[in-house]
Amino acid sequence: MNAHSNPPPEWMGTTALVVEDSVVQRSHMAHLLRQLGFGLVLEASDGNEALAMLDDHQSVFLVLTDLEMPGMDGIELSRRLIERGGARFLIVASARDPRLLEIIESMGMENAGLGLLGTVPKPVGMADLHTLLSRTGQSRSARPLALAARAVDEAELEQALARREFLPWFQPKVSMQTGVIKGVEALARWQHPTRGLLAPLHFIEALEGSRLMQRFTLQMVEQVLQQIIVWREERLDGFTVSVNLAADNLDDRDFIEQLDALVKRYGVARSQLIWEVTETMVMKNLSESLANLGRLRLMGFGLAMDDYGIGYSSMQQLSRCPFSELKIDRAFVDGASKRINRQVVLESAIQLGQRLAITTVAEGVETVADWHLLRSMGCELAQGYLVAKPMAAGEVTGWVRQNHRRLRRLAGADAS
Repeated sequence: MNAHSNPPPEWMGTTALVVEDSVVQRSHMAHLLRQLGFGLVLEASDGNEALAMLDDHQSVFLVLTDLEMPGMDGIELSRRLIERGGARFLIVASARDPRLLEIIESMGMENAGLGLLGTVPKPVGMADLHTLLSRTGQSRSARPLALAARAVDEAELEQALARREFLPWFQPKVSMQTGVIKGVEALARWQHPTRGLLAPLHFIEALEGSRLMQRFTLQMVEQVLQQIIVWREERLDGFTVSVNLAADNLDDRDFIEQLDALVKRYGVARSQLIWEVTETMVMKNLSESLANLGRLRLMGFGLAMDDYGIGYSSMQQLSRCPFSELKIDRAFVDGASKRINRQVVLESAIQLGQRLAITTVAEGVETVADWHLLRSMGCELAQGYLVAKPMAAGEVTGWVRQNHRRLRRLAGADAS
């Protein structure tokens, strides 16, 4: 694989550290990193030696570590990196039970300071490394401590709402059998006047639980409805639009009425909208949330359980809520073609969706191998970087026309 591109990758010429007790494996991984363009590649035999090297080299871009090592294993090294820093990004490799790698990925999801790009089974290959390193510029995959979100106060958020600086971006969902676009998910972005376009990690936490959350949601929904009408005029129609609802929205019956009134005002069919909720949102105020979900479904809206498999009682919520769509979390999708344990979870979720007559959507589809695995299991829709990255509203029509044939080929459908 050619690691050189124009412009050069972010890691070009930087320092990497390989931590591996096997001399043969360590040399192999160091060789791969040099081929990928790293300037200086350090080598350590365990976590203790690695930490000592990090003391002497303050600008290490990447740590690539094994899990099982004498002295200090890779799990403890990862914990130490969270506590003290010393490297921007981390990749963890192992030839042991793949569930051990899941521990590291769970640590990465819980603590953004880890800067985890991902995990990879051994023997480590060039393609795997390149795929993970391509995430260094994507805040949704890894967020080093240095890039943590700056706190925003309520006054700043209120001003942003007054100026209508929050915008919906859209990520397509396509049929795995035909490659045809079946829906898009609206994802909030903040067009900040001085800091540029900001992802949700910079503002959603501050909005949740505040008096501004309802106003924020309604403003996002209104922009989505306006965009649906624009797409209709451009003869781009026939697909659903998903919008995330917060826990604060779900336990407020007056909000449900406001939501429906807004949709009626724009003349958009209720069936074209899908409200996405997570299990944790439902659990916050179970009785009221279930009632409002039932009302939304009775009105004719679609309902999606987002991040399926992450919560403690996802199956219970799925069985008692009238969901029309099941979104399988990317934690089980990404890399599933190489992880037997993830395949078991995927197969179970897809079969459950089929038996309940619920549309299954795989989030975080990034490789062709994962696409083919999901398709063979009967998953209906795919969403992820292999299909498309989130894009501004004005780019969707062009994207559909430009990618029609590519997606049909990916699905194995006739491209004529």
